[in-house]
Amino acid sequence: MNYPRLIRSEIRKLTSTKMPLMFLAVLGAIAAINASLVVWGTDFDGSKAFISTAADQQSMMAFASNAITIAGLFGAIAVAREYGHQTVIPTFLAEPVRHRSVLSQLVAISVGGGLVGLVGAALTMGAVALALPTTEYSFLVSFGGVTRLLLASMFAGSAGAVLGAGLGAIVRNIGGAVTAAVLVLIIAPPLIVQLVSDAVSWIPATLANVLSGVAIDTDISTLSAVLLSPYGPLSPLLSDSPR
Repeated sequence: MNYPRLIRSEIRKLTSTKMPLMFLAVLGAIAAINASLVVWGTDFDGSKAFISTAADQQSMMAFASNAITIAGLFGAIAVAREYGHQTVIPTFLAEPVRHRSVLSQLVAISVGGGLVGLVGAALTMGAVALALPTTEYSFLVSFGGVTRLLLASMFAGSAGAVLGAGLGAIVRNIGGAVTAAVLVLIIAPPLIVQLVSDAVSWIPATLANVLSGVAIDTDISTLSAVLLSPYGPLSPLLSDSPR
């Protein structure tokens, strides 16, 4: 089988279960939470200053950090269930060259993770935009800012899904893969930063926020910038020096 057929087969496997609907429900819930914060949330002084500027709104709608975690769980579950339900066996029988099957699966999961990030960001921005008329503020984020948020979330989701897929391939059962993803993406990063403060520039959430344009004062490492800089129009955001 050639790569396009293998990738289409993997995408069909991802979309033939209820898992996409489950993740869509999670994304919808997160968007609803953000909308409720806009409608009913206030600062300590009772004002809504947290949405008073374009930068504040962009920061609130930045979804890339969430995309890494959610898509990481998506990738971990997608791969681990293959081994848990042994559906990986016919896959390897259909394509005996193991690396071709694995690469096709990673490409499909990467596409799925990118869609998770993109849809999550779009739902969040849509929810916030619909909720803003209930306040004294309008939607202030520019078209460029919206585009940046969408692209950053898509990239973060794609990267997170591949990372989760790697964990799923190692652990090979859904419960363990989800636990590993939570440990690596949620629990471990803040603990590592407490032990080694310089590691903050390598934390996925930090890099995601830099890509989203909401952490431009963050000093990220040179290698981190090199790894992320090919990502099109977002590369100018990456720098060694604080702005």
